[in-house]
Amino acid sequence: MSLHTSAVERLCLRNIPLSSFSTYSIGGAANYVALPETAEDLAALYQDCKKRGLPWYTFGMGSNILFPDQPDPEMVFVSLKRFTELKTKGDKWFVSAGTPMSLLSLMGLSGGTDLLDFTFLLPGCLGAGIYMNAKYNHRQICDIIDTVYYIDLSSRAMSVQSIPSAECDFAYKQSIFQHHPWIIVGADLNIPVHSEEQIQYVSNLAPAWKERGNHPSSLPQFFSFFLGEVHALAGKGIPTPESMLDIIKYRTGKRHFDYPSCGSVFKNNYDYGVATGSLVDQLNLKGTEHGGAIISPHHGNMILNQNQAKASDIVHLMEVITEAIHRKFGFVPEPEIVLV
Repeated sequence: MSLHTSAVERLCLRNIPLSSFSTYSIGGAANYVALPETAEDLAALYQDCKKRGLPWYTFGMGSNILFPDQPDPEMVFVSLKRFTELKTKGDKWFVSAGTPMSLLSLMGLSGGTDLLDFTFLLPGCLGAGIYMNAKYNHRQICDIIDTVYYIDLSSRAMSVQSIPSAECDFAYKQSIFQHHPWIIVGADLNIPVHSEEQIQYVSNLAPAWKERGNHPSSLPQFFSFFLGEVHALAGKGIPTPESMLDIIKYRTGKRHFDYPSCGSVFKNNYDYGVATGSLVDQLNLKGTEHGGAIISPHHGNMILNQNQAKASDIVHLMEVITEAIHRKFGFVPEPEIVLV
């Protein structure tokens, strides 16, 4: 390929269905889909898009996104699913933005710590997890972050900059990154390196994730991969802690991986004090269908792609839930899912 080939030409695939990049398995064909693997490629891509006047949309594993049925033909969709790296950096771990959060739980398990157990089976990548301060039960991503690295899209140089966790304005589903044109490229964790054996295991994690052909946006394959790794570690004498077994029991019990979905559709309203899923249950909306979509019979805050659903089907059921909650409980639930 010519040295003068532009970043858009070099990194973009053409006419690619976005449904293959979303755990919802929803989304029409995009004219441009880029798969950068380094911060340098990412910066070059943004600079080329700016030069050409092309808008872009950056995402990770597509686990919290509803892509449109008819994407903007000028939009460059930037997937970070190949931007996956875990490595030691002094006495800490550096993890790139496209790394699945669930890989962190395996890193912790191999290092003899339960501080990362809460990331097990979280179906998103670290960059998105930091952006929205992802949580499970009482634990949040901000609990394990030391320093975040990002590209400031308003900067001409688009060089990588850093910010300490204490300055990231982390709160419930909130961070400073939601208020600035910054793209997260990675982070140092405040989790110490444990041993050479852990380093060796972790160094093989990202390649194993890619080599097994597990598409990050397929929930069944995602579940199969991580369950297999836990079993493999158990076979090496590293038992699965009760906290991770509880996560497996909860997510399989709620049928999280049976159908394409994006997990919880709405945030919980902590001022009201009752989880959104419970409110949907009280309204007897579970099992409501529209087109190919259905409000999960097992979890009121999940809308499933039951049978080749369109984005419009999901949006319709979101509106049904929103209107019913507003009418009965007096507030409008805030979407957690991102509507592109």
